[in-house]
Amino acid sequence: MKQKNDLKEAIIEKRPLIVRALRGSEIRKKIAEYLFDIHPSYSYTSEIAYRIKTTPTNAIGALRGMGTRYKVEDSLLKLNMVEEKCCDKNIRLYGLTPFGKEVMKSLYNMK
Repeated sequence: MKQKNDLKEAIIEKRPLIVRALRGSEIRKKIAEYLFDIHPSYSYTSEIAYRIKTTPTNAIGALRGMGTRYKVEDSLLKLNMVEEKCCDKNIRLYGLTPFGKEVMKSLYNMK
């Protein structure tokens, strides 16, 4: 029960930053929605890019941050919406965190 309350408090605290980040980038928003749809599964960058109809570079920028176009502080990883799993040398999988799932539910009234 305490963990659920902590999660709600964290959402309330970070909500303005998350809303700004998702409104500022349609790619971030689409990635979060796609990862919500496949949760609890994970996906790799090129699959995410294919599913949301963007380039892998844009997907990486939205997930991790990249230069001035995708600020690191607004990235889905930095906002704790998404987690990264390293499986092999260069294979990284991305999935929604429990925090990210709750945020998506609260922002978009998803089930």
